[in-house]
Amino acid sequence: MRKIDLSLPRRVLIIAGPTASGKSRFALELAKKFGGVIINCDSMQVYDELKIITARPSHSDEINIPHKLYGIISVTDSFSVGIWRNLAISEIKACWEFGKLPIITGGTGLYIKALMEGLSEVPIVSKRIREAAIQRRKKIGAEAFHDELNEFDPESAERLDITDTQRVIRAYEVFMATNFPLSHWHKQEKKTLLFPANYQTIIFEPPRDTLYAKCEDRLEFMLKNGALNEVRALKNMNLDPNCPAMKALGVPEFLAYLDNKMSLDEALYGAKQATRRYAKRQTTWFRNQIIQNYRLNTQYSKRLLPEIFSNIII
Repeated sequence: MRKIDLSLPRRVLIIAGPTASGKSRFALELAKKFGGVIINCDSMQVYDELKIITARPSHSDEINIPHKLYGIISVTDSFSVGIWRNLAISEIKACWEFGKLPIITGGTGLYIKALMEGLSEVPIVSKRIREAAIQRRKKIGAEAFHDELNEFDPESAERLDITDTQRVIRAYEVFMATNFPLSHWHKQEKKTLLFPANYQTIIFEPPRDTLYAKCEDRLEFMLKNGALNEVRALKNMNLDPNCPAMKALGVPEFLAYLDNKMSLDEALYGAKQATRRYAKRQTTWFRNQIIQNYRLNTQYSKRLLPEIFSNIII
C-alpha cells in the first residue's frame, strides 16, 4: 500500500467507496486537518430536492467546512458526467489558486474515472431518436427491450441491469443513432483533454456484513427524519419516471408506498435490499477500476485517523 503524498503540486485527494461506508465523515476530518474543500462526486447529491434521501452533508457541516457541488441543480434539470467533470475541474483549480486541498468525495465511480482519465466522445443523439427508444421500451416492456439491446450491444447489455432504465435507454439510442454500440464509443481514444493532477486515492471497502448493517441503519434514520416528506414532494412534481432522481436509492420503494402499492414495512425492506445490492456493485467496481493509494478494509471510525495520518506525506 503506497503512502498518500499531499506534498505534490496539483494535488487532488479522492475518497471513494460504497454508500454508507463513512466517506463523508472521513472527508470532514481530513478537510479540518489539511485545509480542504470537499467536492461532491455523488450523482444524486447534486439535486437540491434530494437532501435527506441521499444523505447529503448537514447544514452545520457545510457551514464549518466548504462543500461544493451539493444541491446545485433541480431534479428537473439535465445533468451528465461531462457537466460534473467541468464543474469539478473549476472547483479544483479554485482550490489550488487559494492554497486549499481539493477532496473529491462520493460513490459515483464513473465521475471519478472521468475526472482522472477523461471521457470518450459519444455522438449527440437527437430528441427524436431518444423519444423513439423510450416509446419502444414502453411498448415491448423492459425485459424485451433489454433483450433487443443484447442483440446489437451485448457488452452494454451484460453490464447494465434491466432496471437501470436510463442507461439501458442510453445504450439503445446510441446504437439507433450511430449504428455502433455504446461499447464501441467507450473504447475510442479519449477526446476530452486529460486534466493533469497528482491524484491520491483512499478507497473504503468495509466487510460486507458491517456495510449492510450501516446501509439499513441509515435508511431507518432517513425514514424517521423526513425522507417520506421529501419523496412526497418529488411525487407531487409529476416527473418523468425515467428521470434520474426517481431512481435514487429508496425513492422507488417509498413512492410505491405513497401510491398505496405496498406497506411502509415492505417499502423499507425493498429499499434496504436495493441499497445492499448497490453497495455490493460499488465495492466490486472500485476494487477493479480505480488505482488505490490506500485501501481501508473497514468502516470509517475516528480511531483510524492516527494510522491514516501517519501514512500521509505533507
